[in-house]
Amino acid sequence: MTFPGPGQGSGPRHPLPDPGQSLAQQLTRVARGDMAAFDELYDRVADQVFGVIRRVVRDAAQSEEVTQEVMLEVWRTAHRFDQARGTATAWILTLAHRRAVDRVRSVQKETERIQRTATAAIPYDTVAEEVEGSLDRERVRRCLGTLTEVQRESVLLAYYGGYSYAQVAALLDVPAGTVKTRMRDALIRLRDCLGVSA
Repeated sequence: MTFPGPGQGSGPRHPLPDPGQSLAQQLTRVARGDMAAFDELYDRVADQVFGVIRRVVRDAAQSEEVTQEVMLEVWRTAHRFDQARGTATAWILTLAHRRAVDRVRSVQKETERIQRTATAAIPYDTVAEEVEGSLDRERVRRCLGTLTEVQRESVLLAYYGGYSYAQVAALLDVPAGTVKTRMRDALIRLRDCLGVSA
């Protein structure tokens, strides 16, 4: 396990600590930049930290990622541990639980943001109806040729494939917001090319 320490990891080196040494003593040494103490502390608590996080986050890969973030936080903030306020284990596992809850909230907010974008009303329907109702196929085909490849792909899937914006985003493996932007820009370009008034 390697984390950058205070002063670029140039803290004092000690022989391997006594296995019976308390976590609180190890945290004190970690706070002084002792990498050997951190390595042993990591070995002693990483599985517990992962267990707490996995119960909250559920996903194994994200739990591993959050575990690394927590252990890095332990390395950076060991000086904040106050033995008078609780045990070292409780302090570390509290950090783990807080970080896990933060990750779950962050993922939920991102999911909600994507859903809001996917279901937002997109004001291009009038342009689409005018294009489809008043212009011949050859002009449409010519104007489609003026679009970028990604714009054309999105338009063809939505208008000729009958897919919703959320489905287009899933098919192209891009965020719904990206599809919205591509479609808006493409329809503006089509409107200008076809001479449809805004």
